[in-house]
This record gives sequence, C-alpha cells and structure tokens, in this order.
Amino acid sequence: MPKKTIRVGVVGVGSLGQHHARIYSELPGVELAGVYDASPKTASAVAARHQTRACDSLEELACNIDAASVAVPTTLHRDVAAVLLKAGVHLLIEKPIAATTAEAEDIVALAQKQDLILQVGHIERFNPVMKFLEEASPKPRFIEAHRLASYPPPREGLHPRGTEVSVILDLMIHDIEIILHLVNSRVKDIHAVGVPVLSPTEDIANVRLLFESGCVANITASRISSERMRKIRVFSEDAYISLDYQNQAGKMFRREGGGIVPVEVPIEKGDQLTLELESFIGCVARHGDPVVSGDHAAEALRLAMRIIAMVQKGSS
Repeated sequence: MPKKTIRVGVVGVGSLGQHHARIYSELPGVELAGVYDASPKTASAVAARHQTRACDSLEELACNIDAASVAVPTTLHRDVAAVLLKAGVHLLIEKPIAATTAEAEDIVALAQKQDLILQVGHIERFNPVMKFLEEASPKPRFIEAHRLASYPPPREGLHPRGTEVSVILDLMIHDIEIILHLVNSRVKDIHAVGVPVLSPTEDIANVRLLFESGCVANITASRISSERMRKIRVFSEDAYISLDYQNQAGKMFRREGGGIVPVEVPIEKGDQLTLELESFIGCVARHGDPVVSGDHAAEALRLAMRIIAMVQKGSS
C-alpha cells in the first residue's frame, strides 16, 4: 500500500514561516496544501512561490490539512493552536510554546485530549552538534552557554521580530531546553540578572542554575551584540566538549593517563530546519513521539518564566 501524502499548512509565513513553506514544498510524501498569514499580500506571495493556496482564514486552512507549522508571534500561539487542534490538525509550534505557562498547559492539554502530535520548534536539538553531544553521553558537572545576536531590524507596524518577549524567551530558552535535556535533574537554585536596552523587556540576561545533581550551568543571552555566537561548553568528570552550533563544529578533550588528550569530533553538517520538519512529518506519519514534546517545551518555559520573575524582582 503506498504511503499517504501528508497535507501540511503553514500559519505565519514571515521571516521564519516562509522557510517552513519552502521546505515542506520540497519534502517527499508531503503536500504543501496551503498557507495563512495576517497579511494577505504576504500569504499570496509565498503561496505563488510554492504553487499552493493562500487561505483567507485560519479555519479555511484547517479544513484542508493534516498537519501545520505555527510561526506567528508567541502571544498568538494559544489561540492559533486551539483552532487547529480542535480541527484535528497535528502541530509544530515555534518556540517558545506559548507566552505564559498557563497558555502552554492549555495547548498541551488540548493536544493530549485530541490525541494529536504536538512538537515544539527548539531547533538546536536538530543541530548535528547535538547528535555528537548526546552520543558522547557526558554526565555534566559544569555547562556554559552563550547565545549572542544583533538587534533585529524594524518591521512596519510590528515590533522587531522576537522582541515582543524577553530575550530569555526569545534566545535563552534554546539553551534552557538543551541543558534540561542534558542534565536531567531538578533545578535547586537560580541566580539571574538582565536589563532592557532597546525594547521594553530584557535584551541581555545571564543566569546561573544549580541542579540537584550538583551540575552548575551558566547561560548568557543577548540580542544587542555586535557579533553572533551560539556555543556550549560541557565539562564532565573525564571530558571537556566545546561545540559551536553556528558553524556546526566542535572540540573534545579527554583525561587519559594523567594528561588531557584531544579527541576527533566527527560532525556531519546539515540543515537543522529541514531535519526538524522531516522529524515532525515522520512523527505525524507513524504517530510517534516528537524529539521536543509539548510537555518538555512547557517545562523549559516554566523555568524561563522563573528566571524572568527573578530578573524583574531584582531590578524593581
């Protein structure tokens, strides 16, 4: 029996969603069945580029698809997800899963009630460097992560992309989710600082997390940097791993015979967004478990919100 073609839509085809549409239009076994955007002009342009339909409403799109990517502003995630989930549509929602923990819990509960796939777009989990890090299986004792970016450009009638939320939700949450995955231990203590510079919420922040396992993680995120950087360093009892997400490269050193020796880091480079969407489609096809589930994304969001509360309490 031939495999069923999965009909997919994209909600929000701006700077990020347009790439979801492009990749879906190229994936085997997938039909890009339609797109929807608050800007009909944007939707029409993307639809024409990929020979698909620009829908006039979210409800129209929902009637014609099996699965969808949601790439709208975070503050709209819950409302958009509710319409699609109630229509029986499997979802990949861009990170963070929602603007508040209550909204995240609503989305997760509805997906479970409807027995639908809910994947969240923590894209670094599909970066080839993560495969190496997971296979190396370190038991982390100290982790340091840096995620730096320049301030996003202005958009007519809208906030610069991502700045409707704190940099902790915009950028740092990538590293929060990864570190929770690697450490697999409860957070025991948090020390956090952050300041707004160009937007109403934090544009630069630093947090130190102490886990019950004894591991310490130090995370820095900035969207007002003159340089771009996405790096993580993991120290375990007998190894040190330094990975560069941006350049998909890394270094590793092991303790051997009373000294430290370098170890080759074989990383096969790849497009992580394509890998993420392929994984999502695979989950939909076999009703499998996503790499980043709604539950895990909600856990990362809860920790991010604790960090934000601490930052804002410290600055009041």
